[in-house]
Formats: sequence, structure tokens, C-alpha cells
Amino acid sequence: MAKSRRNPASVPMDDSLLKQRKPIPHAFVLDALAPLSPYTRPMFGCLAVYVEDKILVILRDKRTNTSDNGVWLATTREHHHSLRREFPNMRSIQVLGRPVTGWQVLPADAADFEAAALHACDLVLAGDARIGKVPGARKASASKSKKAADPHPKR
Repeated sequence: MAKSRRNPASVPMDDSLLKQRKPIPHAFVLDALAPLSPYTRPMFGCLAVYVEDKILVILRDKRTNTSDNGVWLATTREHHHSLRREFPNMRSIQVLGRPVTGWQVLPADAADFEAAALHACDLVLAGDARIGKVPGARKASASKSKKAADPHPKR
């Protein structure tokens, strides 16, 4: 008679073996953007929020470098001035080490943080082009781009 190939008796799962999911930082932002059916992806140890192919914001709440915690707005330098009129506490993120970046943060430690984040969501819902951008394709390394540009590679 053939030996049974059934699984042995199941062993109770130890909860310590399951990976604990991190809570969603500033989840109220996802709730506010829900009419657009956003989806998320991990990015920079944070949570990036997209609608279709456009990245809108990054939600950050880390224990280290807390000055950049909050809602990062995906925008461009040309929109900084007009957005700053609506968000006086908005500034460039510092964690990248550059004085000015396209990423602007609504800091979580600002007194008006939740109101500002919800106002940013309202702007996105209204189709404001200042917030959100389609990520560009990654640039190829210099050696790869030279090879691609040379129609007659060395033999």
C-alpha cells in the first residue's frame, strides 16, 4: 500500500513568527484621498501614495530624523512659492542633504499639520497640478548610455 502524502498534523502558528506590519503613518491622508482609489508602495522606508501612474505624497513617521516626519508633497521647484502661500510651514525635506528639493514636507510637528495635510488632499482631489508628478525613468549609467548610443560597438 502506498504511503499517504498528506501533510502531517498542523502545528499551531506562533505569532512571533509573523512579521508585524507597521501602522500606516498619517492614515487620515489615505482616507481623504480614497475617492481617487490611491495605492501605496514602500519608498525610502516610508509609504508613497500613488493615483494611477502619478506619485502624490509620501507619508513619513520615523523614530530617527524626526524633523522630516509628516506628509511629503511631490511637486516641482516652480510651484514652491505658490504652495508656500497656502502652507506657511511647508519646507524642503532635509534628509536628502540638499538645501532645496522637489519634495516639500508638511511637518508633523507643525501646529496646523492635520489641517494642512487635509488641505493638500483637497487640492489633489480638485485636480491641482502643483501636487503630484509622474516619476521619470531611471537614468542609465554613463557606460550603458554610451553603449546604447554607439551604433557600431567595438568587436
